[in-house]
Amino acid sequence: MTWMRARIRDPILGLLRQGLSPEGLAWSLAVGLALGVIPLLGTSTILCVGVALAFRLNQPAMQLANYLAYPLQILLLYPFIRMGEGLFGTPHQTVSLAHLQAALKVDAWGAVRMFGTSLWHASVAWLLVVPLPTLLLTWGLRPILRRALKSFRRP
Repeated sequence: MTWMRARIRDPILGLLRQGLSPEGLAWSLAVGLALGVIPLLGTSTILCVGVALAFRLNQPAMQLANYLAYPLQILLLYPFIRMGEGLFGTPHQTVSLAHLQAALKVDAWGAVRMFGTSLWHASVAWLLVVPLPTLLLTWGLRPILRRALKSFRRP
């Protein structure tokens, strides 16, 4: 509980105290989480920076959500790959850490090409899936963040 308070609750409440609107914070957290689960490992941080700049979202909130999404990113990688295979009609590839390591040892560039197509297809699947949960999360966070903000304003 102390970890959650220090790493999640306190930073979010701090952003509200600094004047960030509940709506802006809700969008920043939801979009940061959505970008945090993209199947292109290693790209979410820079994507958060770019999207935050382009849409004037709060960078610290987005990076917090991105950081917290990492376990989800790993968990959702396989389903996104399978969904991408289904969307593009490509055959199922063996996807495992051992298989990836073996392919990288034999031919690193070939492994990138082989898994790159799967990750591209998985990214298209992610792009189709992520908008609705992002909207729902934003709408769900707004009232929670409004209540949190009101609790600060009470004497």
